[in-house]
Amino acid sequence: MDIRRATTPAEVAAAEHLFDHPVRPEWAERFLGTGGHHLLVAYVDGQPVGFVSGVETVHPDKGAEMFLYELGVAGPYRRRGIGRALVQRLDALGRRLGCYGMWVLVDTDNDVALATYRSAGGKDDGSCSVITWDFG
Repeated sequence: MDIRRATTPAEVAAAEHLFDHPVRPEWAERFLGTGGHHLLVAYVDGQPVGFVSGVETVHPDKGAEMFLYELGVAGPYRRRGIGRALVQRLDALGRRLGCYGMWVLVDTDNDVALATYRSAGGKDDGSCSVITWDFG
């Protein structure tokens, strides 16, 4: 397995099957061109099989923190350590960039995601609720 940072919309489009929705080139370009946005893609035999995206969030009194935005691994490649490796690579990137920590939102019944994040060193502090606004 090889993990590389995506740098072009074409690389993102080649991994479209890993995303929830079709990749829009203009959104891919905007994501990749925005400072603090990171997209790492895992390849097996030259084919994209997983990705993790992260966004550095910065606050005046806290500094930078890495938000693990999304993790996806193609069905046939799950349970092979690819998700864990992607999370660990984003963790390492955050540390190199001087982030003080990393966080992710996970549905409480998503046992697979919880196991992946825990195996990559994450801990559930049990203290969060998610409040959402839908701009539909």
